[in-house]
Parts: sequence; structure tokens; C-alpha cells
Amino acid sequence: MSKSSKEPTVPTDFKLIAPATYEIAKQGGMRVPGLLIATPELLQSEDLSMAIDQVKNVAHLPGIVGHSIAMPDIHWGYGFPIGGVAAVDAETGVISPGGVGYDINCGVRLAILSQPFDGFSQKQKKALLETIYRYVPSGIGEGRSEDRELSKKDYDALARKGARWSVEQGFGFESDLDFCESRGVLPNASMEHVSQEAQNRGKRQLGTIGSGNHFVEIGKVETLFLEELAHQWGVRAGDTYILIHSGSRGFGHQVCQDSLDLFFSEGCDKNLPDKQLVAAPLRSYLGQHYFTSMCAAANYAFNNRQRILHYVRKAFHDALGTDPEAIRLIYDVCHNIAKMERYLVNGKERELCVHRKGATRAYGPSASELPPLYKLTGQPVLVPGDMGRASHLMVGSGNPLTWCSACHGAGRARSRHKSAAAWRHEDPQAYMKTQGVQVLAKSIRTITEEMPDAYKNVDTVVHAVEKAGLARMVARLCPKLVIKG
Repeated sequence: MSKSSKEPTVPTDFKLIAPATYEIAKQGGMRVPGLLIATPELLQSEDLSMAIDQVKNVAHLPGIVGHSIAMPDIHWGYGFPIGGVAAVDAETGVISPGGVGYDINCGVRLAILSQPFDGFSQKQKKALLETIYRYVPSGIGEGRSEDRELSKKDYDALARKGARWSVEQGFGFESDLDFCESRGVLPNASMEHVSQEAQNRGKRQLGTIGSGNHFVEIGKVETLFLEELAHQWGVRAGDTYILIHSGSRGFGHQVCQDSLDLFFSEGCDKNLPDKQLVAAPLRSYLGQHYFTSMCAAANYAFNNRQRILHYVRKAFHDALGTDPEAIRLIYDVCHNIAKMERYLVNGKERELCVHRKGATRAYGPSASELPPLYKLTGQPVLVPGDMGRASHLMVGSGNPLTWCSACHGAGRARSRHKSAAAWRHEDPQAYMKTQGVQVLAKSIRTITEEMPDAYKNVDTVVHAVEKAGLARMVARLCPKLVIKG
């Protein structure tokens, strides 16, 4: 039998406890077992062992309950794996910046235009892509030079109001707020401990994509899996979709770095298997110092995506004559965040701080926070894939085993460096055109780092999520026009 035809092997310390759900046995100082959502095929991913070591390390955190969890898009990250979830008791547990990541409230926003994408001419598509590229700055450190700098008063207002602050200034519509996770605002935000350097970095960056894997993607709704539910949401096959992926930019990055520096200076990395898990008790001064600043950065990110959507709507209007109100927000979700949520633990309701790093909240029907439409169906879960194959729209099942969490994307299959090296002598834009996708970016290197083969197949990832009962597939989205950071 050839090597390629052998059945995939599963590590001996992995126990299948439910479909596509493996428990990783406690060992050493682990306070809870690990949990991995995967299929045998996904268990063969390159460098998975390093990320699994991080899952085991996270299980050492004081106050952690349930499991240290990894989603099928798992890959190695800072401290926590990307695709990691951990809930800690609000009174006895810790909060770890590594469990949120540098790009605080990196997240995704999906909007729908009930107009067939294939109905636009090639000339119109080219004009639309170029107009969005002009209106929405992308790239490392890029800001909006035409906008005034954010003042202290502005920062205080956006931290307090979240995305509403931008809506009040004409960036979008009141109805947008109903379709944002937490209505686009985390209530515990404060600018008290946010450094001047963080404020300086973010002064001109609202309404910008940033760099790396951030993007604006336009395409068509290719396939419906739950047609009745999709129609309830106003999503139909052939419709034009807009997917936005960005976060808190330099502002959030600096908040994270400042907090890490403070935690390290106070010795918060002691007695942990990896110093990158550095953490402070949530209810302590240090813990609240980070938590309130993180919430401010999260509210900055909500404003950022709100403004990006505004400029995309403006581009559709200016390039194609589309009424901005015709572009309806389906949902906006965080996937790098720590949030206070209540769950039953051993039959008793407890307040938990749920760290989701590269993971998406996936509430099921009847969740109190959801708007009326999604209380009936469950929460939209947005899963961007790669720019050559697909992205997915799912609906949450509210699975308590993962603290109502699901995957956040396809997950990298190889590093940026390896991807760039593989495409060094190729023309990536020309190749993408052969795949029916037009791509613009600040640099060719950005495109080579983000080529489709740098990622796992998102179809495989969402199948694992569905099999495990975390969320169900609603629609497959096919990218056609892409702006990369």
C-alpha cells in the first residue's frame, strides 16, 4: 500500500469523544484536558504538533474551566494557538493578552447586495475594484491623510459608544448596529490606561484595512445549503456579497504591546510553561488595566469596520450608481477578543471570561443578546477562506462544549515566508486572473504571502465544524474582486 493511501493516523493521547471532537488527556500541570475540533484529515496538517503544545500550555492557566480548546483552523500563534478558545472563571481566573492577540477585535463584516454579481460587466467590476482601492487605504501603517486626526475627545467617545459613534457622524445607518456582535460596543472600555503612543498610532487609521491577511472581498453567493434560513436572512444564490476583514490597526497593536510589557515587568509570567502566556488575575488592577484598554481597542475596531463598509458603499454608488442603503449588513463578528459571558458549569451558572483568539462566537437560537431575527435562527458565523476558493456563511448552534465558539477562517497551511518564497518567480496577479479573481494590493509580496495554497481548504474546515455540531453551513461565497492589505 502506498503512503498516500494509508489511513490518517491520530496521536495516541487523542480520544474521540464526539464526531470531529478529540479530547487531549491531561498531563503534567494541565488543569483541564485539551479539546480539538478536527477530522483525521486535518490532523495531518503541517506543524500541528507545535500548536497542540500550545493547547496543552493554555490548560495550565489559573481559573480555566472546561477544556483548552482548538478549532480546525488551528495554527501556531503567540502564547495561545490561533484558533484557540479558553474560558476562565471571572473571580478566580486570569486574563492573558496572548489569548486575544495583537490585533484586538480583528473581525469580519458581511454585507449583501440583492443584485446578481454576474449582472455587472467586466468594465463595471474593474471600476468598482479600483474605486474601493482608492477609498479604503491598505498596507502597513497606512492611514487616511484626508481625515482629521482623532482627538482625546474623539477617543473617549468611540471608546464609550463603539460603532454608534461613527454612525452618528454619517458613517452608515442606525440599522447597522442591530447586526453587529454586542451592537458594536463593549461596555467596559476605558481610555484611562491607553498610552499616548497607542493613540498616536491610531489617529488616522479608522476606515483602513491594514496589512497581512486583511482584505475587502467582493463576490457572489455561489451555493445555498440552508435555503429557507438563507432567505430569512435575505441571502439568495447569485447575490453580490461584500466581506471585510480588519481590526484595531496600530491602536490595538500598541495596547497589546503596552500590556505585555507591563505584565512582564510585574513578573506575571512566573509559573507558566510558556512566558508568552503571561497573565494577570482578571479582577486585579493589572487585569483590569488590560481588560478596559482591550475593550477600548475592540470598540476602535468596530468603528474601523463600520467606516470601511461606509466607503465600500460609497464606491458602489460612485462606480455603479448603487443606493448605499441597498447594501445590507448581515453581521459583524469579532474573532480576537476576551468577553464576559455566562454559562452553566457543573450545573451552576457562572460568569466566565471567554478568550477567543482566531475563533468566532457562535450563539444558537434564543440567545438573549441576539437581535430578533437571529434569536429565531442562531447567529451568523462568518468564515473567510482564501482569495481563490471560497468563504463561508454559517449559523451558530450554541454548543456549550466550546463555549458557543466556532472557527474563524481556513487557517494557514504554511508560513508567509514559505508562501512568498514559493511564488517569488511567478506573477501572482496573472495567476489569480486565470482563477477568475482580480486582486489589488500595495505590494506584490503581500499577494504572494496570501496565495490560496498558503491556506487550508476552508470547505474541509467548515465540514469539521458542522460535523462537531458547532455551526451549520448556510452559504458558500465565491470571491471575485479582492483588495489585500
